[in-house]
Amino acid sequence: QVQLVESGGGLVQPGGSLRLSCAASGSIFSIDEMGWYRQAPGKERELVAAIARGGSTNYADSVKGRFTISRDNAKNTVYLQMNSLKPEDTAAYYCHFYGQAYSDSYNNKYWGQGTQVTVSS
Repeated sequence: QVQLVESGGGLVQPGGSLRLSCAASGSIFSIDEMGWYRQAPGKERELVAAIARGGSTNYADSVKGRFTISRDNAKNTVYLQMNSLKPEDTAAYYCHFYGQAYSDSYNNKYWGQGTQVTVSS
């Protein structure tokens, strides 16, 4: 089995910072992409940021210059540093990875259970 455990969400004032972490564990054979999506109430889930195994990154336009994604391949962990937070960043944040468990025949997308980020004064 594969597990992704997120941490670091919470309540923060506008302009503040949070750092999300997500550790993948279990019967993992390989991990290619890791990243974060978010979903606000009444809205579709959207990509926030993703990082390839080699380090190339991709960000949503709405977070460029404010959020930074990084990963530790040895620990199968991905991080999201969020600065200059705005009320519109309020959402449930879900980490994912695209890769293979030992039981997989091909790559699959695995998801965490989500962590809530609320930006409010």
